[in-house]
Amino acid sequence: MALLNFKKRDAVENGPVNPTVEAFLQGYSIEVMPRTAEKVEDFRALLPEGTRVYIAHIEGTPIEDMVKTAKRIAAEGYPVMPHFPARIIKDAATLENWISMYQGEAGVEQALLLAGGVAKPHGDFDSSMQLLETGLFDKAGFKRLHVAGHPEGNKDIDPDGSTKNVDDALRWKQKFSETTDAEMALATQFAFDAKPIIAWANGLKEAGIDLPIHIGIAGPAKLQTLIKFAIACGVGPSLKVLQKRAMDVSKLLLPYEPTDVVTELANHKAANPDFNITKVHFFPLGGIKTNANWAINNGGASAKPVNS
Repeated sequence: MALLNFKKRDAVENGPVNPTVEAFLQGYSIEVMPRTAEKVEDFRALLPEGTRVYIAHIEGTPIEDMVKTAKRIAAEGYPVMPHFPARIIKDAATLENWISMYQGEAGVEQALLLAGGVAKPHGDFDSSMQLLETGLFDKAGFKRLHVAGHPEGNKDIDPDGSTKNVDDALRWKQKFSETTDAEMALATQFAFDAKPIIAWANGLKEAGIDLPIHIGIAGPAKLQTLIKFAIACGVGPSLKVLQKRAMDVSKLLLPYEPTDVVTELANHKAANPDFNITKVHFFPLGGIKTNANWAINNGGASAKPVNS
């Protein structure tokens, strides 16, 4: 049956690529966790030179495991950007110790600061803004600090469904970016529809928020996996893209790939060079290797691994 005769997701094809997509994927980043990183024998076989690797810090993960992962990936030649989730950090002393461990053992000089998905803070911090206010990242000489962006809002931050609190936080972060020596950018939650992403990004610019946007994109994965993560992460209107796909029996069993959303965003960027989405950040929900190979298939020279 033709429906079941689809290619393995890990297959690498060396056909022609869309030059607009190739340009858009230049300098993409990807996210890992200690347990997923352990499954990768050699990142150099999958990722281009200089790829920024975010390391997600999930509640309950020992800081020693995070630092070990950062050290390993840095040793393979990649800049690492660990998460600092405010609500799982007990106090300023703990934060300073984490920064010291990352710097001393893995040479880390960049971080993603976010509130974290914990309902009740473990200690003194509730938001990424409080982490920034400590001044500890500037004191340590961090060169790059990223903060979270939410193209479709965030119900944890704005339970009423508005974007008031999210917007207020972005205005605060914009002002902070003008006082720190670190380069700042917004790393966003993933979404599946380009149109609301474009509208959100343009709205920020009109509001005077000019932080570069690194847009979150979910990598190839089973449809059921993506829907589960999307609901858990509070993905908004673009979830309808997945729901519509789930109703199409011809696509139900096929893995989702982000080709459509990436192509539409790439085309918009090409037509509007000053568009404030500057990079792509991948969430490899179907596996790091699967995501990297999709990038290789679609990104041409922009996604060529170090060992290729």
